Amino acid sequence: QVQLVESGGGLVQAGGSLRLSCAASGRTFGRYAMGWFRQAPGKEREFVAAISWSGTSTYYGDSVKGRFTISRANAENTVALQMNSLKPEDTVVYYCAAVLTPSPIFAPVHRYRYDFWGQGTQVTVSS
Repeated sequence: QVQLVESGGGLVQAGGSLRLSCAASGRTFGRYAMGWFRQAPGKEREFVAAISWSGTSTYYGDSVKGRFTISRANAENTVALQMNSLKPEDTVVYYCAAVLTPSPIFAPVHRYRYDFWGQGTQVTVSS
């Protein structure tokens, strides 16, 4: 069991940056693949980024590739999402997710594969 708490959301102008953080409870955080997803009202939850529990493999959604970077600090039980060159269409709620994964180099990109979710943090990008 792991509990996730996101932070770092807020209001930023287009072209600006934000850094989201997800703090996880539990002693086995280092064996969880972690993902970031986002969801706009009335739409499906969209994959943003994922990282394997070793940190050696990262995956990105097409809409954020080259602008967002996912990273993790297992010693601190945290995963971060650095968001640069933000656009108004990035305005949604962002969710952190976790799944226990045997492989140290794999992280799923489909939301159905994740077992634990945070409560979400709102990001608003003004034009």
